[in-house]
Amino acid sequence: MLGSSFGTIFTITTWGESHGKGVGVVVDGCPAGLSLQEETIQAFLDRRKPGKSRYSTKRTERDRVQILSGVFEGHTTGTPLSMLVFNTDQRSKDYSEIARCYRPGHADYSFDVKYGFHDYRGGGRSSGRETIGRVAAGAVASQLLKALGIKLYAYTRSIGPISIRSFSQDEIGNNSLYMPDAEAAKEAQQWLESCMQQNNSSGGLIECIVHGMIPGVGDPIFDKLDANLAKAIMSIGAVKGVEIGDGFAAAYSTGADNNDAFTLDEQGRITKLTNHAGGILGGISDGSDIILRAAFKPTPSISSPQKTVTCSGEPTEIIIHGRHDPVVVPRAVVVVEAMTAITLADALLCGMGSRLDNVKKVWHYD
Repeated sequence: MLGSSFGTIFTITTWGESHGKGVGVVVDGCPAGLSLQEETIQAFLDRRKPGKSRYSTKRTERDRVQILSGVFEGHTTGTPLSMLVFNTDQRSKDYSEIARCYRPGHADYSFDVKYGFHDYRGGGRSSGRETIGRVAAGAVASQLLKALGIKLYAYTRSIGPISIRSFSQDEIGNNSLYMPDAEAAKEAQQWLESCMQQNNSSGGLIECIVHGMIPGVGDPIFDKLDANLAKAIMSIGAVKGVEIGDGFAAAYSTGADNNDAFTLDEQGRITKLTNHAGGILGGISDGSDIILRAAFKPTPSISSPQKTVTCSGEPTEIIIHGRHDPVVVPRAVVVVEAMTAITLADALLCGMGSRLDNVKKVWHYD
């Protein structure tokens, strides 16, 4: 099965299934000497761990990570970094009644057409549990970015019709929905309660901000930084749209309004007065904050009756039982952050050889 790897120099390959023995990732291309401990990885995984609130699946996985290779005395060795998380709370019997049906909104049908089978036990490779490997790799990438003075964070911008109206970065971790607006979080919880009472689910929007991004990263044609970010974010299950900067709003703007004027800051460095471009011009970072948003569809596993067909093409109706998130957005916040970090780490490493003077610096050439 193709498509389980991402990146050019900083590469990740995720593996495992939702109801298999475990899931994990192999990270290759990470420079030697980066400080890394299991506790660092675990802090990221704990943010996506199930069962932490009323608005996530009740599957009670501990999601304890094990670093199997690539670290010696608390630092990366430059060799492949392999990380494993065992599955401990699978309930495959929850899916036995729908084993021969295609679940609406899921990948069952398209997967079956392509491969001749579909893993009805939570979706197999198509499950959100696959993102454990991404998050573990993203923790490594974030450490690399941090060493370069680049910081990033993601948060829930909206759930259903409820959007944030104020912003406090400190508030993001204070509520189970990871919203930077406490009042909006309360309203979103009420919205989710209503959805759950109706055996329904909700979608939402995640925003990611990158501070301190180095200008000149990315390429102008097929490997545009924004194009690679869009691919990375769109590869996350349930994402149906990506915006960078003003995004779709730019289609309703004018050049005079949308263009970012250049100026000099107090240190005499080139900067912009506005940031409609979201930190990327011509596929290359411009030194401003990178701003991206990801639109997530509602969780397709709902307990309301839904029309479908069996694998043999017979019309039927199903009710999906089991433990499912009424909204995937809060647990996906760290996934968006992780895929952003992975993409930026790879782009930074790829860009080091773009100019001869950079090569001379690396090799101490006189």
